[in-house]
Amino acid sequence: MYQPPHSLDCCGGLGNVDYSKVDFSAMAFLLSYVDVTDSIFGVAVFFIAFNPLFWNLVARWEHRTRALTRIFRSPYTACYALGAVILLLNFLRSHCFEEAMKRQPKLEALDSLPGYYAGAGLVAIGVVFVLSSFLALGFVGTFLGDYFGILMKAKVTCFPFSVLDNPMYCGSTAIYLGWALM
Repeated sequence: MYQPPHSLDCCGGLGNVDYSKVDFSAMAFLLSYVDVTDSIFGVAVFFIAFNPLFWNLVARWEHRTRALTRIFRSPYTACYALGAVILLLNFLRSHCFEEAMKRQPKLEALDSLPGYYAGAGLVAIGVVFVLSSFLALGFVGTFLGDYFGILMKAKVTCFPFSVLDNPMYCGSTAIYLGWALM
């Protein structure tokens, strides 16, 4: 019988883990600095999860049905329309994230000038990766043009793709982490 390479079957899987021996004190400490009951926090978490789910489902639906291409009468126009919706959703996600961060408790150690500079450094690194990815791929390449049948002539291998496999995702994560630190 075939076993996937990352299967946990070799050790009895997760059913073989004794959770009574796990020390959750570090997690409890960190969670004491997060107010999960804040409604804005919940909205931010929703949009953080919803946005990539939305654009991936819509892109796969378009790839299977070509419905957006038929509605907009052009794969380019449909891709630009989806890209505009993705950008609007990202602005909404960023706004909700910022509002949630304003209302969350702060770690005293991070509420300092070195913490601010560390956050600013992460934001700067993230912006470099996101913008250079966008410049390398263009609008259509960034916003799922391949699902609309718009393919690039060759695989992009220049910076930042020569450094990371997913520079846009890594850059976005660095931006949000840095923003949270700031």
